Amino acid sequence: MKNSDEHKENKVDRRSFLQAAGTVAGSALASSALSYGRILGANDRIAVGHIGIGNRGSQLHMMVSNLKGKHNVETVAVCDLWKNNRERAVASTARYYGRAPRAFEYFEELLAFKDVDAVLIATPEHSHSPLLQATVEAGKHAYCEKPMGNVLEEVKAARDAVRQRDVVVQVGTQHRSEPYQLAAREVLRSGALGDVSKYEIVWNYNGPRWRGRPEVKLLREQDTDWKKWLMTKPDRPFDPRLYFEFRLYREFSSGIPDQWMSHGIDLVHFFMNDVPPRSVVAHGGVFAWHDGRENPDTFQALVEYPSFLASYSTSFGNDSDSFSRIMGKKATLINIGGEGSPRWKVVEEKGNHEDNPTVERAERWVTLPGDDKPGPINIGDEDLSHLSNWFECLRSRNRRTNATVDNGFLHSVACIMAARSYWLGKRVYYDPRSEQITDSAPAE
Repeated sequence: MKNSDEHKENKVDRRSFLQAAGTVAGSALASSALSYGRILGANDRIAVGHIGIGNRGSQLHMMVSNLKGKHNVETVAVCDLWKNNRERAVASTARYYGRAPRAFEYFEELLAFKDVDAVLIATPEHSHSPLLQATVEAGKHAYCEKPMGNVLEEVKAARDAVRQRDVVVQVGTQHRSEPYQLAAREVLRSGALGDVSKYEIVWNYNGPRWRGRPEVKLLREQDTDWKKWLMTKPDRPFDPRLYFEFRLYREFSSGIPDQWMSHGIDLVHFFMNDVPPRSVVAHGGVFAWHDGRENPDTFQALVEYPSFLASYSTSFGNDSDSFSRIMGKKATLINIGGEGSPRWKVVEEKGNHEDNPTVERAERWVTLPGDDKPGPINIGDEDLSHLSNWFECLRSRNRRTNATVDNGFLHSVACIMAARSYWLGKRVYYDPRSEQITDSAPAE
């Protein structure tokens, strides 16, 4: 039986943090060269700062450097609490651009640095929303890794801060920018599937995901700022495993929902039009890897929308074939492979296996113009299309990026609901009018 107590949040700490962030942001805004007045011209360099330069942050750092010629961008500042990450980022920046960046331990220092136009946020999940809010309040554009947040009040605050400002924000659900996902969505929107009643996602992996990070043995408390890393969370003793393996610990991440389901459910919204879930019920547990993790290694959620049902499932104890399928009355759109796989095919809906066990159904691959081959079986996180879209929007001052904060808000709501349902052991509902998660269905 799961603990039925809802996750308690330290509201005083959060309030104090957000007030402090607002003060810092206001100071940075006053000194920012970009603020809301500078419009980037076609030949202006986009000066980038990175907050969080660990594994994913370093990958984004490399990806930005790959776009330096095409989009005239340069990393001019890096920020990380851990000394090792900062030093590594300074060295790699010098290799990428021929000169070293400014290096900061604290995000407030980077946000106050007037030479930074846009900021990439790739910190642990519990800090995404507070940092996004602080970044835009400092007058900086932002690229924020997913999930956009995992505490509903913080996600709302970040979204509202972006809405109130003339900034360009991209949320890191990068599959929205990938060509095969766009092509598959066009198939669906053409009406080829007919009325869709169910959307299924099954993504599997066999291994103790997120446990065993080698950095755990390298981290010394004197080389970081533990209390600053905790951000809005209550104080606790220094724990290097939590620092790097945070996805296994309930107070900092929901694990599978935050990391994997956020991509999956965002694609549900992308394909089916963005509307919030009506309700979510989730179940799972630690069945495969009894290694001290708090979050489940096996997880399943049913997400109810007004006109269809979505199911999401992940096992870390078996690598059975992963797939997604969108099931309509006229055809099924099937994705072969795990997260973000570009390999889609359309299978006609014809007859019933109960009437004819050997029924054959026509199928065709979803392809790109001028290429009749199916998409590859998988895609890495280093695809450049999503970052390119952000940079293009920065130039044109187009706030309608491929993954806006409204998109990020909705995937966060669905994942927060799934985590809450799992820990409470019951179905939860969403009230779109009050923007609250509730224990009973809201009045129609």
